[in-house]
Amino acid sequence: MRQRFAARAAAQVNLFNRKHTPEQAEAAAKEIASITDEYEQLEAQIRARSPRYAALTQPQPLGLTEIQQQALDEDTLLLEYALGEKRSYLWLVSQRSIDSYELPPRAELEAAARRVYELLNVRPKRRAPPDPQLIAQAKTLSRMLLGSAAPQLGGKRLVVVAPGALSYLPFAALPAPEDEKRLVGDYEPLIGKHEVVSISSASVLSIIRREMAGRQRAARSVAVLADPVFEASDPRLESAKNGNSSGETPSATVSDAEFSELTRAIRAMNFSDTSAGFTRLPFSRREADGIIALTPKGTGLKATDFNASRDLAMSRQLSQYRILHFATHGLLNSERPELSGLVFSLIDREGKPQDGFLRLYEIYNLQLNADMVVLSACETGLGKEIKGEGLIGLTRGFMYSGAPRVVASLWKVDDLATAELMKLFYQRMLKDGMPAGAALRAAQLELSRQKRWASPYFWAGFVLHGEWK
Repeated sequence: MRQRFAARAAAQVNLFNRKHTPEQAEAAAKEIASITDEYEQLEAQIRARSPRYAALTQPQPLGLTEIQQQALDEDTLLLEYALGEKRSYLWLVSQRSIDSYELPPRAELEAAARRVYELLNVRPKRRAPPDPQLIAQAKTLSRMLLGSAAPQLGGKRLVVVAPGALSYLPFAALPAPEDEKRLVGDYEPLIGKHEVVSISSASVLSIIRREMAGRQRAARSVAVLADPVFEASDPRLESAKNGNSSGETPSATVSDAEFSELTRAIRAMNFSDTSAGFTRLPFSRREADGIIALTPKGTGLKATDFNASRDLAMSRQLSQYRILHFATHGLLNSERPELSGLVFSLIDREGKPQDGFLRLYEIYNLQLNADMVVLSACETGLGKEIKGEGLIGLTRGFMYSGAPRVVASLWKVDDLATAELMKLFYQRMLKDGMPAGAALRAAQLELSRQKRWASPYFWAGFVLHGEWK
């Protein structure tokens, strides 16, 4: 079934990467839907017999004492939200206490969260101050979600369990609840005083820690897959045919003005406008160069061009690396999450089409030994909320495959800002020895304090999911 599924999904991706008619797209979608339905029936049988899968996607809830002992430390607070039709709740849990706060109904909270998310997605001009309308709406939402609990937060790490529309919200970018006296157009984001982490549940975190206990760390540092080859017209193909065995080209010289037009793209398989294909991502090459420059000599892998392949992404070779960094296009299918994934080289060195799509179900079946996966593509943190399984998406897939923490994005991130953020992020981890959560906070704070990147659009899109230690 996987082979049939993969063959048709690859054909669909190749169809969408060239000119095609609406009738061809509809026929391909129907064929995929038929195979998917059959596959899901078989998958349900497997799922029922897999205790480990059930433990991650439908964990047995921990009790309060277990959460306090197994998940929390002195410097960490758990913020767990539950949304209801008539009223919602926030439970604030520390190592020694639990407090509950009544919040507005689900509809009111989700409407406010969507307004903030939509404003965050509006691309501002560089060097422009944060949008006053965004700040005003974010302050309102922060007051609704955090206001009552503000006196208890101190300067502690905040671990957030957020359902529904709240799961698409970068809590780190919300104004601090005590920030009411500031001017409307000015604000101090939550990460000014707090490290902010997202988890699907405290129970899942406990399972991740149990599985990580005693696991031998990978020997090498970072593997980066970036700047794949998507089109037969790519000049790197000619380079490969002329004797350059790798087809690799020097790092592209791209001006800041050009960067502004190279918005990192994501496509959904059910979008009608998919005929444009996948454009090259030269900024991801600069990103890869910057990361490898910070990696101890001989411990990193940079795979670009044809080498940025699905085969490499699925190979055991990557189990040698503690950090896996994927800088490429993402595909998100909101109707059929199992068709979501990452896109690697779609053309081989001979110019022939190849399957370059790493699908969600294949990600679940990877056997990783990584401490962290960084998904430097668009909206990789999003998924479809399915009753009984929570947020289905690439983040959950990589966690199931063995990564205790995943850094993923919530919107179409700016290319140049992402390259700057990742450079700072890896500096803090590889040079300064910070844990991933603290390193991401430091990088986002530093970027947010530069006038060029002051708007949350540029720095708040990436979120750490999972283990923060």
